[in-house]
Amino acid sequence: MPAGTPFDWTDVDVAVPRRSNRLTGVGMAGFRHRVPGRVDIAMVAHPSVTLLIDLADGDGIVHDGPGRRERGSVVVGLLPGDLRTTGHGTGECLQIRLEPDVAAAVLGASSELTGTVAALADVWGRDAPRVEDRLRAAPSWDERFAIAADVLGRRLGARPPVDPEVAHAWRRTLADRGRVRVGRLADEVGWSRKRLWSRFRSQLGITPKHAARLVRCDHAAHLLAAGHAAVDVATRCGYADQSHLHREVKTFTGFTPTAVASAPWLAIDDVAWPASSPARHPAEAATLR
Repeated sequence: MPAGTPFDWTDVDVAVPRRSNRLTGVGMAGFRHRVPGRVDIAMVAHPSVTLLIDLADGDGIVHDGPGRRERGSVVVGLLPGDLRTTGHGTGECLQIRLEPDVAAAVLGASSELTGTVAALADVWGRDAPRVEDRLRAAPSWDERFAIAADVLGRRLGARPPVDPEVAHAWRRTLADRGRVRVGRLADEVGWSRKRLWSRFRSQLGITPKHAARLVRCDHAAHLLAAGHAAVDVATRCGYADQSHLHREVKTFTGFTPTAVASAPWLAIDDVAWPASSPARHPAEAATLR
């Protein structure tokens, strides 16, 4: 998620796929920075594995993470730490969010990506440059989304999915906004807590508890950006108190709740991710727009 910086989103055109190009557990959005100038965006944790496909000409986008710098198209794993994306010019980028269970099937290395940023070619293999060339040559975002959906769909069909029990646990965590307990998830899938913990972590690269914290923090960030008071957000999201909220938001975003509330980065979230944004009260959505 782009975080609060001087970057002006009014200079960005945003495109989203038609419903026919949407895949379960996959969100896509296209961004075109139409005003020449410097792009400098802080990225923070999101409950997805993210593909940033650089479609710009020239030097391309630079991604600076902890102890690592990548240029061009990258895969951002869960919990990537402090990450900044910079560039110059007008550039275009296709951003694809993969829910962790889908990422495991598409990439085959979801668990190894946690806490990292890697070049797309290192993860995707030799097909990466060909896919980038096809996307760059496509004359419209609709065609780019169709190409991406086709490529992702074929990769999904070529690899074994994660255990259905793990997929169920992830979907329930997402649906309950991180407030479902691990013991309850284990009961629902008929596994012991220990087995669910082990299989979830080995296949998705994160423990069920950490996944719940990440999802809950994402929901809290949206509420803060929608203008809700931190004390109310803490209550609604199940935090012990406002201090607990502060610590969790700081851990996962690198920002204080006050900074998150005043940042412009979530203002386009409903626009860029209409199929994947959490369901919100109408008043919240109105505030974001």
